[in-house]
Amino acid sequence: MPDNDLMFKGATELARMVRSGEVSSRELVEISLARIEELNPELNAFVDIDSERALQAADQVRPGDQRPFAGVPIAIKNNVPVSGLRVTLGCSLMADYVADSDHNVTRRLKDAGFIVVGTTTLPEYGILPVSEARLFGPTRNPWDLNRTPGGSSGGSAAAVASGMVPVAHGNDGGGSIRIPAACCGLVGLKVARGRISGAPVFGDSPLVCDGVLTRTVADTAAILDVLAGYEPGDATWAPPPAEPFAATSARAPVSAVDGSGKLRIAATTLPPLPDASVEELCAKAVSDAAELLRSLGHDVQEVDPPWQIPGLSELFGGLFSIHIGLEILYSGIVAGREPTADDMEPMSWAIFQMVKNIDSVQGLALEVQLQALTRQLVVFLEPYDALLTPALAERPLPLGTLDTSAPEPMSTFTRSGLFTPFTPILNASGQPGISLPLYQGEDGLPLGVQIVGRPAGEATLLALAAQVEEAVPWADRRPAVS
Repeated sequence: MPDNDLMFKGATELARMVRSGEVSSRELVEISLARIEELNPELNAFVDIDSERALQAADQVRPGDQRPFAGVPIAIKNNVPVSGLRVTLGCSLMADYVADSDHNVTRRLKDAGFIVVGTTTLPEYGILPVSEARLFGPTRNPWDLNRTPGGSSGGSAAAVASGMVPVAHGNDGGGSIRIPAACCGLVGLKVARGRISGAPVFGDSPLVCDGVLTRTVADTAAILDVLAGYEPGDATWAPPPAEPFAATSARAPVSAVDGSGKLRIAATTLPPLPDASVEELCAKAVSDAAELLRSLGHDVQEVDPPWQIPGLSELFGGLFSIHIGLEILYSGIVAGREPTADDMEPMSWAIFQMVKNIDSVQGLALEVQLQALTRQLVVFLEPYDALLTPALAERPLPLGTLDTSAPEPMSTFTRSGLFTPFTPILNASGQPGISLPLYQGEDGLPLGVQIVGRPAGEATLLALAAQVEEAVPWADRRPAVS
């Protein structure tokens, strides 16, 4: 088998091969590191590569290892601590900061047997849906080197899509897993609020959650079983599933509305942002997916969700900006001084200045108001098992489209929302959503759709996604650069 083929196999399959002795963990890690050395100069997906420790960890894995992902290489987004590696948040203030402990997600992935080979790029402070931080330079889409792989988990998506690693970590505060998944032809699940703990440092987040970028729904479900669950001290957490997500996703979906195998699915191309325009190809993907779902026996109804609500985007933008402001403050603490305009890109500085004018009461009010408005969406969708939408309103943007140094830097922040109007609202509502690379455009780029689940409804969502994947397989598609 050619070496290149192994990095395009699923993580579950690779773990099975290591367990049986068909391949060793060292072989997998060596192949991954060789692929990174070959492709990273062109794609710029990695921040740091941890070759020595990765090979040492691989040498500890033996045939018969029963950990679910023993010996499989993985990359971690460079805004989550990996003990002994830099964690930069994509900003210059933390460019040399080395983590002294693992994040809960890192620890769980290691405990499951994954071998961390390095960390991946993101935009400064994870703000934009492209990955072009001044600190790193632009990360490129393996399907078209002149376009973005998305963001903010763009480095992770580029690494998986090009076959540098079979799976990579990401996180999602406004679409940052689903957007790069759609840009790079991958599966990207945003879990329900509280499903994956931010321990040990981070408490509840009204917007952000962790996850992975994969090639298959089966891998996504199996890794969610590793990552999900309560950590001591968590103030809130999502209710545990009745059985492992991997088990549910391997069976046909069952309706939470009436218990049948015929799901009630709403479909829309109406963007939550009134100013956003949905490109014809992105809308057609939804239409084609709706017909596919009908052919699978489901009831699909076109709807106009109540999400073009006056003030909704401003509320989300305000709460998201507060999250960014806290990250900037943290980076200043790490640097040991007050951040200045010279420390960051102009857009980040503009957000920081805006946030400093929001007091604590106003900040809490933003969260309360946003949850009150998104409750309307959850109530509207109560009669349905899922909602089908475009993953993106536009094709992956050409590099440089979103300029953080524009004369009016906040205009770039506003422009970014027109690219990704369908993703942030789920971070506000807390519902799970998954981006699936169902199609491929005539331009050769992946073309994804998003399916939204009921609150804490990842099990049904994953079962439906797996059924769709079986009908229209996508895992064997590869970009030319690979």
